[in-house]
Amino acid sequence: MSEATYVAFVPKAKRAKLRALLQTEDMGDLAWRERKRLFGSDFYFSGPPTLARQAHAYVTSWLNGRSL
Repeated sequence: MSEATYVAFVPKAKRAKLRALLQTEDMGDLAWRERKRLFGSDFYFSGPPTLARQAHAYVTSWLNGRSL
């Protein structure tokens, strides 16, 4: 089974909200981790390529204020 990792930068003002959401959701085969930076965090999503890409697209859309 192949695996892919996608990274999304989340500004400091939104990272706690995203972290709380990810901690409450059943992520199945998708794993995530956070690496805190000075002005925000890098969120890494790893798992099956399609699932990791969908998670990245959702977070990117959420950060831009658009819903899917």
